[in-house]
Formats: sequence, structure tokens, C-alpha cells
Amino acid sequence: MGGQAVGGQAVETFDVAVIGAGIAGASVASELSASHRVALLEREDQPGYHTTGRSAALFSETYGPPVIRALSRASSGFYGAPPPGFGDAPLLTPRGVLLIAREDQLAHADEMMAEVAAGSPVSRLDAARTLAMMPLLRAGYVAGAVFEPGARDIDVHALHQGGYLRQFRARGGVLRTRCELLALERSGAGWALRTSGGTIRAEVVVDAAGAWADEVAAMAGVPRIGLVPKRRTALVVSAPGGAVPHGWPMVVDIDEQFYLKPDAGRLLISPADETPSPPCDAQPEEIDVAICIDRIERAFDITVGRIENKWAGLRSFVADKTPVAGFDPGAPGFFWLAGQGGYGIQTAPALARTAAAMIRGEPIPPDVADQGVSAAALSPQRLGRAA
Repeated sequence: MGGQAVGGQAVETFDVAVIGAGIAGASVASELSASHRVALLEREDQPGYHTTGRSAALFSETYGPPVIRALSRASSGFYGAPPPGFGDAPLLTPRGVLLIAREDQLAHADEMMAEVAAGSPVSRLDAARTLAMMPLLRAGYVAGAVFEPGARDIDVHALHQGGYLRQFRARGGVLRTRCELLALERSGAGWALRTSGGTIRAEVVVDAAGAWADEVAAMAGVPRIGLVPKRRTALVVSAPGGAVPHGWPMVVDIDEQFYLKPDAGRLLISPADETPSPPCDAQPEEIDVAICIDRIERAFDITVGRIENKWAGLRSFVADKTPVAGFDPGAPGFFWLAGQGGYGIQTAPALARTAAAMIRGEPIPPDVADQGVSAAALSPQRLGRAA
């Protein structure tokens, strides 16, 4: 880290400045810090406040569009055997996921089986086997399911705080919290970032600002990628009396109209809403809470009583729901890492290594490329933006 004075104020210099310390920013900053001087800038008091800390946190190789599933498969090895010293706690614990279907949804279950069976071990269950695995389901509601036994819970804190951020600091990375970006402009061969904590110069800026990524780009004079933040609501409620939900799988509607997941002896439930929202500290809306309870009570033989906790988070998407990772063609040194939607945590290991390789000017890691991930599939150029 170097420094110079501008107008009597010290200016810090780095190779890379990463904007946003959620899972996307923390993971790529950690990867880059092995070879670069990196500053990681976070507006909030703590990293991951808005979205990373509000995730349902399931690792599934069947969840999401094709590029997401490929990135998830490429992340599986990391989750199973993290690098030495990465963290003290296991990152994954067994869970399993049932993608359930009503009679009118069975064709969707068959389509999913055909689409994902080659890449991940899944099985098609009839109604009886589905009910045996999840006894809370109403017998007249479910007609079958797709079961992914390898789906696992992710310890988000162990991955984000105990893993990537700890590794980042150990490698000499500089994390600045309560550091709001005020201005971003080209300066010589790099970028000048004026923040609430002072000015920083960097050769490369990584826009990992989540729901605010388009706003950061606009600040830099870079065309937007059409990012749409979408609110998702979640509630924690008690399990029915006498029930021991620990060993139950997560249950997701095949068309993702709701989900239910065991959570420390309770139930985490969601209407799987995707309501467009401006970038903000999202809060749950009462209509979404009511919709959630209605959908859950229709599918499961439970009555939702007291809500123990409720929250909302923003999941940000571009039009094709595939992440954007790559240098902007019209802004040298401006690198996009955005649009991960609800898949940012499960894909973080592979996407961070991919993004770090791109920033270093290297090919996509072979194990990631072998899963079918290409630079073109992630590039901002695919979006056909207007300036």
C-alpha cells in the first residue's frame, strides 16, 4: 500500500479496490489479496448486512439457471475441502431438498429431472415417498417430488466472516467499514474513489455493490446493466408441538412459490417473493407475510401461530438471471461482479476464483471451465446495454 498527498490529504493507493463486502466482494477480495494490494470498502457497520446475512443458505446443484448450476458444481469441491487455514468450522451440513409438485405441476417435475439429472444425483419420488420424507405435507396437496439428497446447509458466517474475510486480512488486505463511496472517476491509468473515509486510488475497481451495483456504475459514468433488486421475505415460526424437524429436508415448491426449511428446531418459511424494489434496507411487507402464511398452510398440515422473527432481503438480477462478471468494455479497469440473484453464496467459491482470474488476465480456472462456464456467458457485453 502506497500513499501520496492531494490538497494536504493523504491518498492511499492499491492495485484493486472492491466496493461492497458482502459475499461477492469478500470472496473476490480474498482471492485477489494473494497477489495484489486490495482495499475492500463497505458502507455499513458490518460486512454482509443487507443480503449475505439474510440468506436461506442452501447449497444445491439443481437450483438456478444453467450457468448457476455449473458454478455450483465447480464450488462443491471447495465446500467439501476448504483450503488449509480458511476457517475453523465445517461449511456444510447435510440437509437434502424436496422440490414438490401438485398434480398440475408434475410435468414441471419431469422437465426438471430431464434438465438436471445428468449433472447432479437426483431422484423422482411419488406422493407416498414424498410424504414419508416430509410428514408435515398435506396428503391431498402433493403428487410427487424431485429429491436432491446432496443439498446441504451452508454456514454463512463461517464462509463469509470466518473464512473469506479472515483470509483476506491474513493476506494483508485492508477492510474499511462505514466507508461510503461519494465519487468515482478515472484518474490517470486508474480510478480515484472519494469516500467518507478519504480518497483511494486503484488501478482496478470491482463493482460488487449488490443491489447498488448500477448506482456505483452510474457514479463512474459507466452504463447500467439493468440490474433489478427484488425483495424476498422470510419468517421464522415454531414447529408443531412434538415435531423434531432437524432431520427433515428443505421443501421447495417446484415453481418456487414457497419454501420451508428446518432451522435450529424451528421452521424458516418464505413465499419466495420477487418484488422489484429500489436499492434499500429492505423490510418485510405485511401482504407478503400474509401470502407466505397462506401458501404454507395450504401445503403443510400446520397452523402458523406466533412469528418469532421476520425479515426481507434483496436479490438482484439482470434480464437473463445469470451473474455479470467481467471488465466493462467502455471503462478500462472497471470490473463488474453483480447480478448473482439468490445464488451468490452457493456459487461464491467458483465465481470468486473466476473473477480473480479475469482481473489478473488469466484464463478461467480449468475446473470451472470444465463445468461449462465461459467468459462470454458472464460478460457484461452479452446484455446489449445502451450508453
